[in-house]
Amino acid sequence: MAGFIGNVVEWYDFALYGYLAGIIAPIFFPSENPAAGLIATYGIFAAGFLMRPLGAALFGWFGDRYGRARTMQISVTMMAMPTLFLGLLPTYAQVGILAPVLLVLVRLLQGLSVGGEFSSSATYLVETAPQNRRGLTGSWANIGSMSGSLLGVGAAALVTNLFDAETLSAWAWRLPFLGGALLGTSAILIRRNLHNSERFQQHHEGRDDTSPLLQAFTTNLHETLLALAFAASYGTCFYIAFVYLPEWLSSQGLMPRGTALTINTAMTLLVIPAMPLAAIVGDRWLPRRTWIGIALLAVALSAWPLHAWMIASHGAMAAVIATHTLTFALLSVPLGSGPALFVEMFPERDRLSGYSVAFNLGIGVFGGLTPMIATSLIARTGSAMAPAAYMAVAGAVAVIALALTPDRSRTPLR
Repeated sequence: MAGFIGNVVEWYDFALYGYLAGIIAPIFFPSENPAAGLIATYGIFAAGFLMRPLGAALFGWFGDRYGRARTMQISVTMMAMPTLFLGLLPTYAQVGILAPVLLVLVRLLQGLSVGGEFSSSATYLVETAPQNRRGLTGSWANIGSMSGSLLGVGAAALVTNLFDAETLSAWAWRLPFLGGALLGTSAILIRRNLHNSERFQQHHEGRDDTSPLLQAFTTNLHETLLALAFAASYGTCFYIAFVYLPEWLSSQGLMPRGTALTINTAMTLLVIPAMPLAAIVGDRWLPRRTWIGIALLAVALSAWPLHAWMIASHGAMAAVIATHTLTFALLSVPLGSGPALFVEMFPERDRLSGYSVAFNLGIGVFGGLTPMIATSLIARTGSAMAPAAYMAVAGAVAVIALALTPDRSRTPLR
C-alpha cells in the first residue's frame, strides 16, 4: 500500500490538471495579459522538463544516502501539499499577476516531487520483495500510476458533468484538487512508519563518502545509459499508445475524439490487471529481460500494419479496438515487469540515483515530447503513418538496449 498509494496521488493530480487545464487556464492566465501568457509558457515548460529531472537527481541522491523510506515520506508530502494549495489558490481576478505566479510555483514543486516518487517507491517495493516475486511486487508502482490516472479522469468527468460551465469556472473546479489533498493525506499517514529495507541498512553501514549520483555517471555509466535508452524508447511507445492515439484518430478524421478517448480509457482499465499477470510471467517462466524484449519487438513489428489497418478501414470500430487491445496488452509487459528490471540493473550504492535520473529523463522528457514529435513528423512528411514508423523505431531501440543489458531476474540484487 505504501508503494502503491504515492503513485495514485502523483498520477491523479497529473491527469486531473491535464483534463481541467482548459478550464483552469483562463482563470489564471487571461489572454489579454501577455505577461501571464509568458509565465504560463515558461512555467509549464520548467515544471515538465526541468523540475522532474532535477527532482530525480535530488531524490535519487537523498534516497541512496539516507534511505528509500525517508525519500518516499518527503516526496508524497511534496505532492499532497501543492495539490491542496492548488485547490485554494486565488484567481487572476482576485490578485492579478500574482495568481499565475503562484500556480507556476505550485506546479514547479509538484514537478520536483514527481521526479522522486515513482523510482523511489518502485525501488523500495523491489528491494523488500522476495527474489521470486520482485516483478509482481514492483508492478504495484505502475498499478498505482494507472489507478491514479483513472481516478483523475473520473474526478474531472464528474465535476464537468455535475456543474454548468459558469459554476465550474467559478469554484467547482477546486473540488477534485481538494479531494486529491485528502488522498495525499492518507498516503502520508500510510507512509509515516515506513522502515528501510534490510539490504539498505547493511549497505548503508559500510558505505563510503562517494556521491551516489557521481557513481551513477562514472562507475556505473554503462548501466545508466542503457536504462536511459530503454526508458526513452519504451516511454515513446507508451505515449504514442496511451496519450497520442486518440488525438491521431481524431486529427485523421477516423473517429470522433470523444469516442477515441472512451476506448483509450476503457483499455487503460484493462491494463491494470494485465500488469501483475505479465510480471508473474517474468518472475516464474521467462527471464524478465527476454519477456520484455519479446513484447516490445512485437510492438515494433505490429505498429505499421495496425495503423495502416485503421486508415484502410476508415476508422472502423473493430480495427480501432483490436489495435488498442493488442498494443495495450503488449505494453502491459514492460509496465508490469519494468520496475523490477530497472532496479536489477543497478548496484545498491547508486541504485536510486541511476534509476531516477535515467527513468525521468527517458520517460519524462523524451517520452513527454512524443506527441509533439509525432505531430511534427506528420506535418513534415505529409504521411499519417509517420507516428507508426516512429513507434516501430522506438520499439527496436528498446530491444537493442535490452539485448545489451544483463538479465539479473534470477539472481540476488547487487
